[in-house]
Amino acid sequence: MSNEASERRDSRALEPRLITDPLKRAEAEAANGLRQFDAGKDAAQEAIDRHAFKLRPSLILSLHREALAGISLFAGNFRPSAVEISKSKHEPPPAHLVPALVEELCDYVNDNWETETPLHLSAFVMWRLNWIHPFADGNGRTSRIVSYVVLMVRSGFILPGTPTIPDQIVSDRRGYFDALDKADDAWKDGRVDVTAMEELLGGMLARQLAAFYESAGGKMPSIGDELV
Repeated sequence: MSNEASERRDSRALEPRLITDPLKRAEAEAANGLRQFDAGKDAAQEAIDRHAFKLRPSLILSLHREALAGISLFAGNFRPSAVEISKSKHEPPPAHLVPALVEELCDYVNDNWETETPLHLSAFVMWRLNWIHPFADGNGRTSRIVSYVVLMVRSGFILPGTPTIPDQIVSDRRGYFDALDKADDAWKDGRVDVTAMEELLGGMLARQLAAFYESAGGKMPSIGDELV
């Protein structure tokens, strides 16, 4: 088993699969992932150009649809039943609470848009959408792109550089899962604390922007170099 496979936390819901062949499903997921990322960037660019943004359940659902189109009967829809997350202690809320919880997530982002940092809002979306786990499948993919859209729009520009934050998370999920668990533990105590996720995303953002800087011909200072 690969390290990537062993580190995954997969949702388990009662759902007939439209693609049963593992290879074909992987190919469809990869193609959909590219479309989902492009759709997220387009949504962010449109909001930046308009100088106006409100996070809505409709955007979250549309980005989920891009990820699961042709793969799941529930693409673009909230899960109709309970779901379990393998290798996680978290038990997602019942399905009938999902729409209201997603609305509350959007309200938090919109109400705190001007007062909170881009990293905080992005981290909150990353954690809370995973906590709600609103979909039968594709929760991680959707939380990562919605979080990234919020980060870009709140920052005011499309972030350059590769690997992007979503790609970095997929490459090494350990810190990501640890940050989710810490936020879950804080929530059990009645607190919203996504500090660990903010730090994780901040480090990934720095790596992404540093890669862009180097690709443009810049030279990162070595350890011990004097900073002027």
